[in-house]
Amino acid sequence: MTQGLLKSISSPAFSVSSIPPRAGVGLKAEHYRNILETSPDIGWFEVHPENYMGAGGPPHEYLEAIRCDYPLSLHGVGLSLGSAEPVNADHLECLSVLIDLYEPALVSEHVSWCVLGGTYFNDLLPLPYTSETMDALCDNISRTQEALGRPILIENPSTYLEFAASQIPEPEFLLEVVRRTGCGLLLDINNVFVCARNHGFDPQEYLAQIPADLVGEIHMAGHAVETKGNRELRIDDHGSPVIDEVWELYSDYMARARHVPTLIEWDRHIPTWDVLLAEAHKADAKSTIARAQGA
Repeated sequence: MTQGLLKSISSPAFSVSSIPPRAGVGLKAEHYRNILETSPDIGWFEVHPENYMGAGGPPHEYLEAIRCDYPLSLHGVGLSLGSAEPVNADHLECLSVLIDLYEPALVSEHVSWCVLGGTYFNDLLPLPYTSETMDALCDNISRTQEALGRPILIENPSTYLEFAASQIPEPEFLLEVVRRTGCGLLLDINNVFVCARNHGFDPQEYLAQIPADLVGEIHMAGHAVETKGNRELRIDDHGSPVIDEVWELYSDYMARARHVPTLIEWDRHIPTWDVLLAEAHKADAKSTIARAQGA
């Protein structure tokens, strides 16, 4: 499947650099030219590797040029680590090709599933937290890390219903997976807040259980609020600015997470580049204050 994948692209001339403890943003096609023309003051960029698994063309030309000047993270959406079946070998090979080409500082995926019997679903579906799902998840993470030759980060999900079958609290589940596989955590603070409001727990108590030294990246995003019958539901849609309550959680956590980079996600109703850059600078300012207070 991957024979000749990306073969038309020469390897970009850059040195491997780690991601600084600053804010970055998800790279969008709408902003390619603005970034190259203005060389903005921003820490790094993140992309979904599935968008770059075709060979050649403008997306790779722009990404190659931007990667020459900025560190990069790959944040996958298609590995389906939580599936009962093994991760797809062809998908892993495509991901490995991209990693060799662009040398990202971080590679991450979701604690979710989206494949059943070879059929892909256009969503990141949640898992019941049981010993059986933990075994399957750990097996797929281990296969992925072995194939890629590097540890990955796994992201806590946003959820809207809870499984009656779940037996393990989410923080405990994630930390045990990290212990068993040697992976790290991508801590999405907006997801914690969304789940806390949807399921009625304290987001501060959740975050207090997550050791900062296991976190390799933090995600921040906006979310939507919908009413279903007499119930208010928070939807992780990445379509608006981060709200004040999530910024407060972020500031508190960053007093501990002194060297962790932050990613601003904005995937729907994509704003102008200036608006997105301002959101990243806001994260930088808040993390600088929090780190100083936590020193």
